[in-house]
Amino acid sequence: MMAGGESQPAGPAPDAQRAKVLRRLNTGRPLVALIAAVLAALAAAALVPDVGPASSSDSGADTTVAAGPAAAAPAPCTEIRDSLRPDGPLPAPGALLAPGALPPGSALADIVARGRLVVGVDQRKFLIGYRNPQTGALEGSDIDVVRMIAEALFGSPERVQYIVLDVADRVPAIQEKRVDLVVNSFAVTCERQRSVEFSVPYIRASARLLVPVGSGVAEVEDLAGGTVCTSRGSTTEAVLKQLPLGLDVLTRSNLADCMVDLHQGRAGAVASDEVLLAGLAAQDPQTEVVGPSLLATDYAVGASPEAPDLVRFVNAVLEQARTDGTLAASAQRWLAGAIDPVPEPPAPLYRD
Repeated sequence: MMAGGESQPAGPAPDAQRAKVLRRLNTGRPLVALIAAVLAALAAAALVPDVGPASSSDSGADTTVAAGPAAAAPAPCTEIRDSLRPDGPLPAPGALLAPGALPPGSALADIVARGRLVVGVDQRKFLIGYRNPQTGALEGSDIDVVRMIAEALFGSPERVQYIVLDVADRVPAIQEKRVDLVVNSFAVTCERQRSVEFSVPYIRASARLLVPVGSGVAEVEDLAGGTVCTSRGSTTEAVLKQLPLGLDVLTRSNLADCMVDLHQGRAGAVASDEVLLAGLAAQDPQTEVVGPSLLATDYAVGASPEAPDLVRFVNAVLEQARTDGTLAASAQRWLAGAIDPVPEPPAPLYRD
């Protein structure tokens, strides 16, 4: 494996650390009325995209321009589209390396010519995508998916250059072609589909809360008027800002920074997907995951809309891994004991 060009050894699952994952994440009653209001609002307004702040002029110069036709506002984004169907059965590992196996100029041909897959991941999400402190290798359920794709394409799971991305950098990394793929707890949303082509989902997650043990917070209503921290540019951020609870939503580039805010009293809770919160709780026994689901999301592999052949190939990899049980086994390996029950891979849906 390579991270930023540096080779990293593969390592086994951290059984000693995973043994600390003692708490079970059980959903309570649904927030029917509250979440219905949120979903209605999100249907009328697009979710927050993974982009940076808009530029503005601060020179003090007169920026008045002649009146002209108003720019058309983008149509409301209300429906997630299905992914692209695989071209056929998955070829044998490494078969696409043969001369003439791929159309010249295609995304897959360019990757094969380069000799490695460039993938945006995280290294701070315990159990999902994190760097093993003993081996220095990247591990987790997301990393397993990356290795499946590399194995299918090159015949080796090690032919990967990993680029570590913050949550808010995932879409820009694809738009700027800094990566071929993003496998970084990347939830599929209608708004993100404006600039990202997603694979079919490989796991389903539910957003919940992480709080100090004994805090008295059992659900999001208990935080009314208070402060909650989440990842900047995440789907959870959009949901929290729509809740009619007067929440002060503090955003950070990653959940590790939110944990600092939690411990220093700047936030009463950390909100994110339960698969991510489970890893935080496993590392900090003074915290626990509470509350019913705020939002269910599907994680998928992100790619450029200009690389449909790559997306179809990834979907073929996921199709085979779903059929032979590899996807479910990976989720069990990392999340059993942290989430009860461990989510099953969602059924694939294709638009063509």
